[in-house]
Amino acid sequence: MHTKDKLAQALKAIQLDDMADKAAIGYYHDFLSPLDFPEIQLVNDLAEAAKRLPLHYRGIMALRQRVIDGEFDASTEESEEWARSPEGQAAMASLVGRKKPKRTKK
Repeated sequence: MHTKDKLAQALKAIQLDDMADKAAIGYYHDFLSPLDFPEIQLVNDLAEAAKRLPLHYRGIMALRQRVIDGEFDASTEESEEWARSPEGQAAMASLVGRKKPKRTKK
């Protein structure tokens, strides 16, 4: 199962349906998200949800810790799939194509 779907399931299990819908489309995913730091956004969104939903505080904070621990990080297969994608290829080319800084002689 794709990690975005695992996260969506975990969010639904604690009744965070709006966040689960975002997760299902990759909003919080390492390679699918439009965000620069999707996991940080997820951790922050979970903290806010815990404040809004005190009855679910423990479950939300437990899920937040699982996120921090890396349980929903992209898998190796997802990473390799991204690396083969046009976006991944462009990102790799831009990294490889950068010139090394010139070193000055001492």
